[in-house]
Amino acid sequence: MLITLLTGIHGVKRHLKKLARGMCHVMEVESFEDDGVAKLLNDWFVSIKVDREERPDVDKVYMTYVQALYGGGGWPLSVFLSPDLKPLMGGTYFPPDDKYGRPGFKTILRKVKEAWESKKDVLVKSGTFAIEQLSEALSISKLSDKLSEEIAQSALHKCTKSLAESYDPQYGGFGSAPKFPRPSEPQSMIYQSKKLMDLGKPDEAEKHLKMVSFSLQCMARGGVHDHVGGVWMSAGMRDMIGHDGEIFSAEDADSAEPENPTKKKEGAFYVWTTSEIEDIVGEHASLFKEHYYIKKSGNCDLSSMSDPHNEFKGKNVLIERKSTNELASKLGMPLENYQEILGLSRKKLFEARSKRPRPHLDDKVIVSWNGLAISSFARASKILKTEPEDTKFNFPVSGTNPQEYMEVAKKALNFIKENLYNSQSRRLQHSFRNGPSKAPGFLDDYAFLISALLDVYEYGGEIAWLSWAVELQDIQAVFEKRLKEAPVAVPLMCCAADMLAVPSKKQVVLVGMKSSPQMEHMLVSVHASYDPNKIVIHIDPSDEDEMGFWKEKNPNVAAMAKSN
Repeated sequence: MLITLLTGIHGVKRHLKKLARGMCHVMEVESFEDDGVAKLLNDWFVSIKVDREERPDVDKVYMTYVQALYGGGGWPLSVFLSPDLKPLMGGTYFPPDDKYGRPGFKTILRKVKEAWESKKDVLVKSGTFAIEQLSEALSISKLSDKLSEEIAQSALHKCTKSLAESYDPQYGGFGSAPKFPRPSEPQSMIYQSKKLMDLGKPDEAEKHLKMVSFSLQCMARGGVHDHVGGVWMSAGMRDMIGHDGEIFSAEDADSAEPENPTKKKEGAFYVWTTSEIEDIVGEHASLFKEHYYIKKSGNCDLSSMSDPHNEFKGKNVLIERKSTNELASKLGMPLENYQEILGLSRKKLFEARSKRPRPHLDDKVIVSWNGLAISSFARASKILKTEPEDTKFNFPVSGTNPQEYMEVAKKALNFIKENLYNSQSRRLQHSFRNGPSKAPGFLDDYAFLISALLDVYEYGGEIAWLSWAVELQDIQAVFEKRLKEAPVAVPLMCCAADMLAVPSKKQVVLVGMKSSPQMEHMLVSVHASYDPNKIVIHIDPSDEDEMGFWKEKNPNVAAMAKSN
């Protein structure tokens, strides 16, 4: 029998819950829950579902095959394999029946079966050749120990030029809809903006910065942002952290409908009817409805892609289409009063939403994702301390002490070190759920964890975190070919390559007792402005472990600490 491999995100995750309809979820409902499709799969195929979060290595092999075959890819990914796992055919989203100009999934299943029965030898030969080509393409070896100067100097320019050319000036972001946010894209644009400013090109620098600023503002106003529950960091501390400090993966987009708990529906936890808004918000409902584009018919009507199956009829996702200043002025109301009313209204909705059935929590702990979150918490622990003391925040932001963020970061690192790291082999495991997974750590696990360790150290953590980063870095590979051929695919790597080309990086060395308020103030000050080419080192000359580390790694730093 043939094997059909289905890879995708396990459920449509909270991070992207309100983007244009997730195709993983659509195909799940349309095809995989259909009795007719199930019969064909069970009669002719052995079906294997792979969670790409759990096994990105398996997904990578067959996604590369589909991309090479058809010039594009995505999820859900359906690949048909021979019994010895050679790829025969594949694709992304298929409707259940022939429509949208695409063959239906049932048609695909019949065609693959017919081809296997009539052209088996040709398919097997083709699959064997494909695997040989894939093995060559996916094998990575160092071309040299040093990145070529030409690539180091050109990759960032090529990358940001491509991004700028794909910028959407109407809705923000890069590329065409549906857009899936890639944090590395705005990060590389900000990096290039600072570089251009340093080179005396302020106009070009401002253009790059405005692209990023407008894109982030559009995201903040849009439906991907949870206006009621708050930004990710608030939700990370409220719902997404385990007892031992581990940071969970996500929550599903589907949850039980409040009015029908036996039935799950996408977005049920997050969407609102007009009557719900009016009943919960009360006297300020009209203001709130205008601000968040709430309509009786539902507001998922801005694009034909927003609700292709008409599931959100009469439902509303909170989005801001007009500026707060504009709406406050229209009502002749002071901006501060207007924002306060919005905050109180959001709080009422939050309390009402808390009584709804919650989406399923995916409590899997993934090293790479934890690394990204840890970096965010470490940086926030100092950067957010630069907010003016009299700054007034409205719900869902509420008096969180930035110092707590560093403790969250350290607890998550401790969990990974105790449960997912073998100190003898110096190897990571990829994930944890009721114990470590069998999957080894992948490149992104090492890269993002090392980045997190550097951030935790630079923003005030102990020398032990820097020491662990050095251990982990010793086992990584290089990507010179990718930087040369497709720099826009690896924006942050382009930034790293550019850093290598910078003639002199700035070292900021702080000497003093770590626990002193003066050291804390200095760390806040040094991280208050953005400069990707600075390295922050802080050292306590009375700490023998720290002095020993720097005597070995950089004697000049140790000497500086000793003499100051």
